[in-house]
Amino acid sequence: MTTIAFLGTGIMGRPMAANLARAGHEVRAWNRTRAKAEPLAAEGATVFGSAREAVDGAEIVVTMLADGPTVAEVIAGAGLAPGTLWLQTSTVGIEWAGRLAGAAERAGVAFVDCPVMGTRLPAERAELQVLAAGPAEVRERAAPVFDAIGVRTRWLGPEPGTATRLKLVMNGWVLALTNATAESLALAGALGVDPESFFDVMTGTTFDVGYARMKGPLMLSGDYPASFPAALAAKDARLVVEAAGDEVDLAGAKAALAHLEAVVEAGHGEEDMAVLYRAVAKGRAAG
Repeated sequence: MTTIAFLGTGIMGRPMAANLARAGHEVRAWNRTRAKAEPLAAEGATVFGSAREAVDGAEIVVTMLADGPTVAEVIAGAGLAPGTLWLQTSTVGIEWAGRLAGAAERAGVAFVDCPVMGTRLPAERAELQVLAAGPAEVRERAAPVFDAIGVRTRWLGPEPGTATRLKLVMNGWVLALTNATAESLALAGALGVDPESFFDVMTGTTFDVGYARMKGPLMLSGDYPASFPAALAAKDARLVVEAAGDEVDLAGAKAALAHLEAVVEAGHGEEDMAVLYRAVAKGRAAG
């Protein structure tokens, strides 16, 4: 199989790397906080103390890191060898997708802009959707990686940034939907309506949304185990709003960003993004 260096083994990266190891690939894992990578040893991966050590001899490098500047810093320190295939799965925004592609070109490295759709549970189940943009000639090399981490790969053309643009569109929807769910449940509480009625009335309708049924119970319980942390969701919301510029009024994404920033500032950045309910409800008890 393939020798893969996996850089970034947090909530998303660790299960992705584990699924690669289970598929029979030789996985060389690295994370800034080594303790987050250590569990991968039980899956058959080798954990390294530096990114440079992890990428040494790897045919493919996968990055799943917090943001564009972090990806650039880690890759610069790792020193990718010419001919390496770099699969960049982090959500970094349009500007950084271009910068990273440029860095890859200068280093003689094949680059695929391939953010993934999904959170912790789909990552654990290898049910992510991969949005990919890169040279046609590397698709065959990338396929075993994408097949091991996801259920579908959507190739969107050769130009880096194309996949990132679609990821931002999808994130705008998810952010607005999360915020709208919080608003509806908070409004129910303010009006003395049983929030469960919200879900009952949706049942069997065209506006029934599974995502609301997933995040809503977290909001009502007041317990927010992280599937996707609020701090990272806020980062993604900023990327979405910045990408829109003055062309589109993204009121839903802007509201989600404001509420996410409020809860992050209040110390809830490591909790699930559903915790934005706290800002929407303005202190009203969940449920």
